[in-house]
Amino acid sequence: MAGNKSLHEASRAKEDEFYTQLPYIERELAHYKDHFKDKIVFCNCDDPEYSNFWRYFQLNFYYLGLKKLISTHFEKDKQSYKLEIVATSNGDQIGIPKHVKTQLKQNGDFRSDECIEILKEADIVVTNPPFSLFREYVAQLIEYEKQFVIIANQNAITYKEIFSLLKNNKIWLGYNSGDMVFTVPEYYEARETRFWIGEDGTKYRSMGNICWFTNLDILKRHENLILYKEYLEAEYPKYDNYDAINVDKTQNIPSDYLGIMGVPITFMDKYNPEQFEILGDSRYHDGKTEANDINIIGGKQLYRRILIRRK
Repeated sequence: MAGNKSLHEASRAKEDEFYTQLPYIERELAHYKDHFKDKIVFCNCDDPEYSNFWRYFQLNFYYLGLKKLISTHFEKDKQSYKLEIVATSNGDQIGIPKHVKTQLKQNGDFRSDECIEILKEADIVVTNPPFSLFREYVAQLIEYEKQFVIIANQNAITYKEIFSLLKNNKIWLGYNSGDMVFTVPEYYEARETRFWIGEDGTKYRSMGNICWFTNLDILKRHENLILYKEYLEAEYPKYDNYDAINVDKTQNIPSDYLGIMGVPITFMDKYNPEQFEILGDSRYHDGKTEANDINIIGGKQLYRRILIRRK
């Protein structure tokens, strides 16, 4: 049994190894420039030799006005290392700053005592964490009260622990979401769909419903969703076992309805806490207690819904 668990964990670790391409990073982080000034940025789930997160911050170290950049690399069965760039007194320096490589005593796992001590020093964490460990990863960031900008599958919205944080305005979605193309290691096994090999031999994996999660205050979070639809009872059926109307598309939220509405999880990409209140979702009605699914119309169960109300 223990052997099967080890094999499962090893397989899962391989499936988690996706390298984010630089254009996606540039597109998202362009909105956070003012947040990085005089800050220590930690990329704690990256291999600096391949990581475009490291590359982005290295190339933009002085432009962003960083105080320090740290990256740790995970090795499954051996000691790993960290890379650091520290600001010099010459803030006008141009070009790629020199970096310092230091041997770690442990393997670079973000949960290790050594990496936690580095985390304590950091101001902002920016990375693509293992999708299979996303709950645990975010819980650690919240525990140590760190700011962050990280990538995950949009379905993470439905995780009980993550949804509770979203509901209580502890975290929210960043600017970009949708399909994202990652590069993957040479050992990555081919898939029938969403997988290809480039002319140079690089392996690519496309994944849908990818988004950014953050707890940094951004302008998007304060933009009102423009509502243009009017409420018509025939167009917005109520759930069989809950007093709320169903809205199939975020863009169809009625402008004149003040009751409870069930909306798709994609609503979170447009959520403004000054415009809407999140009450729960169709499984965790109060954001805490699991109950029977309430997103049923005419006996047919719909996909997970978020319960909201206008303010």
